[in-house]
Amino acid sequence: DVLVIQLNSLKRNNIPFNDAGIEQVWEFAHPNNKKITGPLEKFKKMIYSKNYKMLIKHENSEITILSENANTSVYKVYILSSDKKKYSYIWQVEKVQQEGEFKNCWMTTRVSNPEYLGNII
Repeated sequence: DVLVIQLNSLKRNNIPFNDAGIEQVWEFAHPNNKKITGPLEKFKKMIYSKNYKMLIKHENSEITILSENANTSVYKVYILSSDKKKYSYIWQVEKVQQEGEFKNCWMTTRVSNPEYLGNII
């Protein structure tokens, strides 16, 4: 569910306000990830960079499970970008183990660089 929420948020990035989708994805970033990718303004620049901008307002996504266990799930995510190009990412979510407000919440710990899979006719 966490991954679907993030992808849908990026697909509708500017609803209900500009970059609302990116902010939603930021909320699902694991606290350890936020130390590297944050603060939010730095994270936004990263999402608008060449490796992740195709996630914004993408047309379609498809998720395949690569591995799952009690605390970590790894998925292959296929993206059809708004300019009809197909990409894939490896997207990892983990259950937060440390004490605090996010204990037992599933949060993103890794998203690979994209693999370009070609144009769609």
